[in-house]
Amino acid sequence: MRFDLITIFPEFFAGPLDYGIVRRAKEAGIVQIHVQDLREFTKDRHKTVDDRPFGGGEGMVLKPEPLFEAVEKLIEQSMGSASEKAMPPAGTAIVLLSAAGNLFTQETARRFAKLDRIVFLCGRYEGVDERVAEHLATDEIAVGDYVLSGGELPAALILDAVTRLLPGALGNEASTENESFSGSGGWRVASGEQAKAQSPNLLLDYPHYTRPAEFRGWKVPEVLIGGNHAEVAKWRKQQAEGKTRRNRPDLLPEMG
Repeated sequence: MRFDLITIFPEFFAGPLDYGIVRRAKEAGIVQIHVQDLREFTKDRHKTVDDRPFGGGEGMVLKPEPLFEAVEKLIEQSMGSASEKAMPPAGTAIVLLSAAGNLFTQETARRFAKLDRIVFLCGRYEGVDERVAEHLATDEIAVGDYVLSGGELPAALILDAVTRLLPGALGNEASTENESFSGSGGWRVASGEQAKAQSPNLLLDYPHYTRPAEFRGWKVPEVLIGGNHAEVAKWRKQQAEGKTRRNRPDLLPEMG
């Protein structure tokens, strides 16, 4: 899979993408990552990417021209106009990171992991010209109900979440099935009203313990060292349900 990150701060990604699973996936050729400086697609000597919004208001907004031209250069095709509708190549998503977007979930990550390419548009300032969201992006995504300074952190987060789902990225492929918001039963992630309409198997991960068996007086639960796999599975399910009720009751429809 190829990831393209369009940003006004290309140096931002020098660190987050050079460690752990993402680094190993790059070295193994599972993913290709290209960081594109948006300012290369400006036409004035100041390399201006933003402007004041029509109608007034606080702050500046990213202009549509450089974003459209950057994407068109990367995917090597026009993205159309008001008189000509255009879509990206099959298997390609153009993702606008925006506080006003749809909530990113594990289900979204799984959908993205089936693609060949994702182009991330990292918003900044007070937002992005709405024509980018309406006519360029295939997806408008938020990573939570809060506001960040830009789309670089969310892009790195999504890239990591998608990469670990790609075949060969993890040493143990079963790992992705045993994490929070995953499972052989097709667990799905949602929040609030979305959770009520979905499967009751929306569980956080169960607690994990490692050696020493006793640390500062805190002991590993006996069931985990007794060798009874059926009892371990039962305990883990109970603990996952309990943790979900405590930390994310919105994931359990009966508690919404």
